Amino acid sequence: MPSEPIRVGRKRPLSSCPNPLFLSWLTEMRDHAKEKGQKTQYVYQKAINSLKKYPLPLKNGKEAKILQNFGDGICKILDERLQKYYKENGVNAPVHSLPSGFAPAQPCSNNLAPPKSSSACSKGPSREVGTNVKNAEDRSGTAKGGKKKKRDYVPQKRSGGYAVLVTLYRHSQIPGSKGFMFKNELQTEAQSLCDKSFTVPDLGSKYTAWSSVSTLIQKDLLLKTHNPARYSLTELGLALAEKLESGERGRDDREVEERKSGHEDSGDGPVTVDLTLDEDKEDNNDNDGVESEDGCSLRVGPTIATSETWAQCAAPVSSLSDISREAYLLPGLYDIVLCVDFIETTGGNTARKQELVKELQRNGVMFDIRKLNVGDFLWVAREKVTPVPGQLRPPVAKELVLDYIIERKRIDDLCGSIMDGRFREQKFRLKRCGLHKPIYLVEECGSAGAHLSLPESTLKQAIVNTQVVDGFFVKRVQDVKESAAYLTVMTRYLQKLYQNCTLFCRSRELEENEEGDLESEATMRENPNCNLVSFTEFNCGAVKNKCQTVRDVFARQLMQISGISGDKAAAILEHYSTVSSLLKAYAQCTSEAEGEKLLSSIKYGKLKRNLGPALSRTVYQLYSTRGPLS
Repeated sequence: MPSEPIRVGRKRPLSSCPNPLFLSWLTEMRDHAKEKGQKTQYVYQKAINSLKKYPLPLKNGKEAKILQNFGDGICKILDERLQKYYKENGVNAPVHSLPSGFAPAQPCSNNLAPPKSSSACSKGPSREVGTNVKNAEDRSGTAKGGKKKKRDYVPQKRSGGYAVLVTLYRHSQIPGSKGFMFKNELQTEAQSLCDKSFTVPDLGSKYTAWSSVSTLIQKDLLLKTHNPARYSLTELGLALAEKLESGERGRDDREVEERKSGHEDSGDGPVTVDLTLDEDKEDNNDNDGVESEDGCSLRVGPTIATSETWAQCAAPVSSLSDISREAYLLPGLYDIVLCVDFIETTGGNTARKQELVKELQRNGVMFDIRKLNVGDFLWVAREKVTPVPGQLRPPVAKELVLDYIIERKRIDDLCGSIMDGRFREQKFRLKRCGLHKPIYLVEECGSAGAHLSLPESTLKQAIVNTQVVDGFFVKRVQDVKESAAYLTVMTRYLQKLYQNCTLFCRSRELEENEEGDLESEATMRENPNCNLVSFTEFNCGAVKNKCQTVRDVFARQLMQISGISGDKAAAILEHYSTVSSLLKAYAQCTSEAEGEKLLSSIKYGKLKRNLGPALSRTVYQLYSTRGPLS
């Protein structure tokens, strides 16, 4: 069989990559992501492979979107790098060829397989590496021995991580500080140090400045504990935050020196009028503080687009306990608004639920329908704000939750909640929500009440127990109109009660820690509680299905035992916070009788009564019996 003729001649050379600049930038970003261990390195590698296959030149990053694995994010980054490249090298700088002194980080062939190392770019003589590739090599940190030198993480200035670290460091330097901050107060304090919002994401993005907190925790700079979460600095975070704070102070000192030198230089020339002098004085006065009637220093930032009624009150150092600054609302500059859970207006018998809304509108009640994670009705003090010229929406009004919350129950719903266990759970959540005036609004349902699964005596006993044992105020009404009338009367009563009160914003955790003896009912009527929780913190802390700790799950287990209420479960948790600690205590008991009496002397409730031997024996049998309970 004759062999095929052998073709002799030069092979056609492969065409070089028409977009070497984009290829070099993508390689640099891939190496940077690979150094940090990010999964975006694979995204950049796919984009590099697609770019190598494309034979035509690209004018900008937007045109690269037609290629596979090129999304909006990569195209936007390429356009930003291109604009920076034009600023450094001129508008007429070459795009489809590398400038002199600029070596690509990858070979510009159409090979589909990625190169093994970024140092093997070409087999020709080495050239001097440009600025961009040099930065990429610095990031990769490759040494002669092949080991990579990790660069210390330093957050960018005015970023979310920078603001969180500096804010926590400043808070830790305050005498008598608690050493940690909650999420809401940390976001509020750090917002002035960050360019992005901690709560609202940018247009077209789902990330906020708060997203950088996960990076700080991963880098062992920030510590997150407890529930609700408490944030504090680790030793590494404290050292880094101290460096960032010293840099911030150095910048402020330089600005002050420049101002002083500017004033001194202007004194030698002709007499001129400095129009910025008054503004500087006003800024200094704002920083120093304005003395209020209560003797507090009001500090109002000039760049914050909120009304002046929400101010920061800096208390004297001698009176600092756990709070360094507290926000407050002045009398007459806020409205008392009724908040209605949206479940009370939608679903089920819509006509009956809409009747409640119509009655409230007819009575002239200022109300707002929103999602409440606990309770059906509550009241908030909403700050009065005025629209800012040039802005589409007015500033977000601050809201403080008053001490009153209502759980509304139709008599048939009350019967169903007792049978399925929701009744005890709802009462427990109402007592733990942080508001001291829970109200049970029981609504009769006419003829429907005659066909219930439980006898009337059982329902009456449950209502009496709610008022006497649990300490709730119980109000019984006949229908929806009476419910709306009661809500109207309560709204008018609270408007009169708080009309001359200055309301202070306190953290829910701090309020629980500082809680002393309960005042009498007469004292509370004359002097209502003015240390209130913000609505955002209250509603977030009352989420039903939030992440639960081992302590919370143990409490739920105990409350499933007949006879153990929320107070009794809380008393047991004070001595044994987890199942493991209770089992260890049972294991140390010398006899079964000692184990059965282990919990009998634990005090619970306001009257400090003993838990009793019967309940103690039941708990012991539940957690110590290996087989099924008889």
